[in-house]
Amino acid sequence: MSGYFAILKMRVKTLLQYRAASFAAICTQLFWALLNVMILRAFYAEAAFAGPISLKQAIVFVWLGQALLQVIPWSIDKEIEAQVKNGNIAYELIRPLHLYGLWFARSFALRSIPTLMRCLPIFLIGGLFFGLSAPISWAAGALFCLSLFLALFLSSSITTLVLISLFWTISGEGVQRLMPHFTLLFSGTLVPLPLFPSWMQPFLNLQPFRGVMDIPCRLYTGVIPVSEALYYLGFQLVWALLFILFGRWLMSRAMKNVVIQGG
Repeated sequence: MSGYFAILKMRVKTLLQYRAASFAAICTQLFWALLNVMILRAFYAEAAFAGPISLKQAIVFVWLGQALLQVIPWSIDKEIEAQVKNGNIAYELIRPLHLYGLWFARSFALRSIPTLMRCLPIFLIGGLFFGLSAPISWAAGALFCLSLFLALFLSSSITTLVLISLFWTISGEGVQRLMPHFTLLFSGTLVPLPLFPSWMQPFLNLQPFRGVMDIPCRLYTGVIPVSEALYYLGFQLVWALLFILFGRWLMSRAMKNVVIQGG
């Protein structure tokens, strides 16, 4: 395990250097949060009946979605992608580490470090000036933090699975172009999932992407009561373990047929 933690530590140090990029991303995400909040206010002002969540809760969903945008598995590690394409993945295969664990550690760093760098300023600005309220209770706040860790775990497993798919594609662009649309929509980042039509709710409640953003947001706002939190935390953990098991199986299949091109 020390080898994987060493890889994670190195990636953390590397990602912490991109402070200018983080500042630019914070400005962009503040803009989109404000725009989405204005759209929601107009939507609720014209609504003929009460929605499944209040306007205040919907605004919190929007701010959390922008503050935690990097948790969403909508991108992959470009260095690993380049290694697969140019054949330098051969150097990774001779390391005394399992390739899946190595990629998972890098994916976890990719998802967590930019999130930590960007979310705190957005939480502060949103909370002081734009209606981002605190968690409904101390217990809800603690469960939100635990759920957020599981969301990072789930998101990293999805990111690693997308990386493994590069072994079966020529460019990998197809999956990468599809992932942002699926993950942003079905995680509830673009539109809170409770606002989707009722006929979609059974599917939305079972699909894995809700564990990345929707469940942490519902715990934060109290839409999911503390008494029911264990089920939803288990939901996140089970989906993460399923993706990990499938990813490890897919990686073993890839290693049996891998062909190094270039190098």
